Amino acid sequence: MDDPAQLSEYGKILLIALVGILLVCATILLAKALSPKHPNPIKLSTYECGEDSLGSSWVQINSRFYVIALVFLLFDVELIFVFPWATVFGNRDLAIADARWGWFTLIEMGIFLGILLIGLVYVWKRGDISWVRPKHQAPKVEIGIPITAYDLLNEKVYEVREYADRNTEAKEGEIDNGVRPNATTSLGFKPKFKKSNK
Repeated sequence: MDDPAQLSEYGKILLIALVGILLVCATILLAKALSPKHPNPIKLSTYECGEDSLGSSWVQINSRFYVIALVFLLFDVELIFVFPWATVFGNRDLAIADARWGWFTLIEMGIFLGILLIGLVYVWKRGDISWVRPKHQAPKVEIGIPITAYDLLNEKVYEVREYADRNTEAKEGEIDNGVRPNATTSLGFKPKFKKSNK
């Protein structure tokens, strides 16, 4: 019969858990007691990854982030299966028991990695790995002007007139700043406003 003074296997697990909890609490309390405390408005402000939090927290996140994260998890989890395969593939006892074991496991892993590679090429060709997926789309604007009107404007030859100074009365030596003393400005149209019915 076992000696009751010895710890059971569950007792060892409990002891490790208690030591872990004790160490975590001790480091948190030491950090709290020994750290310098100089609060100011900048230190007390909230931030996310070093950026000031501005605006509402209801921000639209690009759905591309989730697609890329899922693709990463898919390939990451699939590659976890390579490690147990490598340990079994290198087992000497299995290779001695049947000479075909090595070739079978090698072909099996080749098929597995081939399927993963086909999936990666498919995702890559679709553009799901790129953060910004380009849209090859010609812009279309619905307007009531026929294309022939644009063609007529482009084909017409316009006369280029010589630039003449408007202020022909300016005396030599004076600087013309472009401001006319009695000039009136015109909008070219008179705005019309609706009267409110209050």
